[in-house]
Amino acid sequence: MTTLLSPTEGRTLPRPLRAIFVAVLLYLFLVGVSSLEAGIKGLGAEFQAGLLESVDNPVAGLCAGILATVLVQSSSVSTATIVGLVGAGTLTVDAAVPMILGANIGTTITNTLASLASITRSDEFRRAFAAATQHDLFNILAVLIFLPLQVATGFLSNAASWLADLLGGNIGGGKARSPIKEIVREPVQRLQDLLDGPIESDRVLGALLLVVGLSLIFFSLAFITVNMRRLFAEQLERSLNSAVARGSGLVGMAIGTVTTIAVQSSSITTSILIPLVGSGVLALRNAFPITLGANVGTTVTALLASLAVDLRAGLVVALTHTLFNLAGIGLIYPFRPLREVPVRLAERVSKIAAVHPLLVALYVIGIFIIGPVVGIVVLR
Repeated sequence: MTTLLSPTEGRTLPRPLRAIFVAVLLYLFLVGVSSLEAGIKGLGAEFQAGLLESVDNPVAGLCAGILATVLVQSSSVSTATIVGLVGAGTLTVDAAVPMILGANIGTTITNTLASLASITRSDEFRRAFAAATQHDLFNILAVLIFLPLQVATGFLSNAASWLADLLGGNIGGGKARSPIKEIVREPVQRLQDLLDGPIESDRVLGALLLVVGLSLIFFSLAFITVNMRRLFAEQLERSLNSAVARGSGLVGMAIGTVTTIAVQSSSITTSILIPLVGSGVLALRNAFPITLGANVGTTVTALLASLAVDLRAGLVVALTHTLFNLAGIGLIYPFRPLREVPVRLAERVSKIAAVHPLLVALYVIGIFIIGPVVGIVVLR
């Protein structure tokens, strides 16, 4: 059994067995992500709905969207909640749009946390953290461009309103189920059921699930990176990067979109990229379009949620989310100087982080917690 797990002795493991081992590790990793999400949701679920209500300032709304998504560890949950609040008449479309944009930033914390699994291995961590932060930085850049334009002109919500009219306002109810997500959630749900009896506090249960999730993520990623590197020969690595880069990144975007729709979680899609980039199997710039595709794929949940609400405004907000992500790709990705901004910034930030790991904590806490809290308190 030591041979299977040992990074140094595992070289003798036959290729088919190594592939099975990696698949098992990936499953454990996804279970860890699911447990992490459930844990943070348990810690913050009660606070989320109240956080999103009665916020009128657009910057405060942006901050509320970031913080709410961090608390539940899912932009799908946040955006579906926002759509529900708009559909119920609790939120206006104008108040909801900045929250939707904030959810895009808040969801990136999961892959940032996942990259910390390799923090003791400097080169690997530098690559992994760059893969995580390029997602943060792209979404932040898109918000910096589009939030002022939305506040000044309402162009995103106006375009979404036109599309909603084109679709007939509301086209019926629906809900999709991801078999992958169901399989991953099953052990987490069993653990919750097991602990729910002896542990009465939702917050304590959430904290335990958080610890279990982080432990699984750290354990699985440590061995995924080693085994994945050996599983992929150099020629296969070149083929993978070449395939993803085809069509000026369109293939990568398609992969990211389809994968995210399949698993109904952009966090899962982008977090899987972390060990690929960290181990050197996938180049940072080839992971970038997959990340952008994940941004688009995650909007499907809000669209489905909008189909179940009574008010047309819910559909408008969901379409705004989709249009924002498509507009971000359309404006930034085709132009190399703009496209390189988040990637190069991520490379610089990751080099600093590899030398000064404590700064990573400041980055995560500052971007995802302190900044949003200050914004809400000051501007709400």
